[in-house]
Amino acid sequence: MGRRAVYDEIADWYEHEFLARQADGDPLGIRQAIAALLGSGRGACLEIGCGTGVYAAEVRQLGWSPLGVDVSGGMLRHARGRLPVARADAGRLPVGDGALGAVIAVMAHTDMPDYPAVLREVARVLHEDGIFVHIGVHPCFCGGFADRTEPDAVVIRPGYLDSDWTTASWTDKGVRDKVGATHWSLPDLLHGFLAAGLSLERFAEGGMPTPTMFAVRARK
Repeated sequence: MGRRAVYDEIADWYEHEFLARQADGDPLGIRQAIAALLGSGRGACLEIGCGTGVYAAEVRQLGWSPLGVDVSGGMLRHARGRLPVARADAGRLPVGDGALGAVIAVMAHTDMPDYPAVLREVARVLHEDGIFVHIGVHPCFCGGFADRTEPDAVVIRPGYLDSDWTTASWTDKGVRDKVGATHWSLPDLLHGFLAAGLSLERFAEGGMPTPTMFAVRARK
């Protein structure tokens, strides 16, 4: 409930100011990762933690029919013009077993304190051979432990192995100092996929010169 309320409070700022700073190009390689890892397909593709739905167009261009869920009504108010949405928790999806051919999560896993449980829920709603694409902040180079003040030399401070919720951030221009984030080390993140019964297939990184984004394509 707390996280939902915080995102409700910043929804207009997120839509009109934060996203506007990323409108030109694809600086983190997110759109490129969606195209490369999700690929073309047909049928419904559910985005968990869809926020304002800004990546629905990329999913639709690949032939999928985008759907979205998020806990924040404020964020969904902006998303409704971009894709069909429902207000729901990613840990309790209003979707039947094996109903979907594709699920994506884009820059959202740090908002989910129990991401391994979310991955199990993703596996539940995917049909056999269904695809899950995870795109998130890079576990090794982003978090409360990472000082990115100097883009050419990210400083990694103690804390990489901690998984506590934190609002620590190297900038006050982003989202994390406002809503907080949880962190998973790279091994813990990937083990969550395996424990959920998802087979890892492909990976991608994005952002220069030190990666900001880490993406995974997995299959049930």
